[in-house]
Amino acid sequence: MHRPAQRQRQRLTRILVGAAAVPMMVVASGCSSDSGDGSGDDAKKDSGAAASSSATEAGSVVKEAAYAKLPEPCKVFSSKTLKEMVPKGTKSSKEGKSGDTATRGSCSWNSLDNNGVDGSQFRWLNVSLLRFESDATRGTGEKLASEYFTKHAEDARSVTDAKNTKSQPLTGMGNEATLVTYDLKKKKEGTFKQQTVVTRVENVVVTVDYNGAGLAGDKAPKVADLTKAAEKAAKEAVEAVRTANGAGGGSAAGGSTAPSKSPSPSKSASKSAGQGSDLGKDSGTSTSKSPSKSATKKD
Repeated sequence: MHRPAQRQRQRLTRILVGAAAVPMMVVASGCSSDSGDGSGDDAKKDSGAAASSSATEAGSVVKEAAYAKLPEPCKVFSSKTLKEMVPKGTKSSKEGKSGDTATRGSCSWNSLDNNGVDGSQFRWLNVSLLRFESDATRGTGEKLASEYFTKHAEDARSVTDAKNTKSQPLTGMGNEATLVTYDLKKKKEGTFKQQTVVTRVENVVVTVDYNGAGLAGDKAPKVADLTKAAEKAAKEAVEAVRTANGAGGGSAAGGSTAPSKSPSPSKSASKSAGQGSDLGKDSGTSTSKSPSKSATKKD
């Protein structure tokens, strides 16, 4: 009578012990599984962080701009060119003020051929140069220069009170170029014929402003003649940029560099095609006098 009862209690004890052991194994198994998954996630996170860091470092390096310097603005034109464009003002060069001559510069000339009662011929010539450096956050110097070229050319087409405004693309100078022509009438002096050539060569934007007027009853100059002279001057200025950098890209071409700050054109510079070419107002950093004042003085 006692043995069956004893055997039954022993079986019950084994069942309870076995049943209690099952949850412990599940828990242990669960902990082991969680530990493995966590290690995998951490590894993935570490791998992702490393990849992100590498991408950031790679993104901080941009192609170095082609041109590292600018020519002296008052020396970009030959004496022959100056004699043709400003015959009575070849020695009247006036360099514009610049806080950084490596990134921006300008120079202007004016000429007044005074023939007394027979009238006078006035000419004004200005060249401005703006160089862009590559920037890790904004892009390459060439990209920044191209963006500025587009805006600058649009400013030249939007001069207040300009009449007969015309614009056309040019070839044979730099990477891209635009010619803008218009008439601007001054109450006292007469009508001035304006020619503005905006050119981009790699990471440099070159602007040539040239205008002329017949004063005191003299005939206005022919637009075709002024345009031809302005285009020739622009080509010469572009070549001066190339020559200053080794005639073909310079030692700085084709490399890579850590991020550097790119010159942000000042408000006056960004309006130089409009206001600067407005017959004598400052073009970029130019400090030349306006034709209305210069025309009253005999060279």
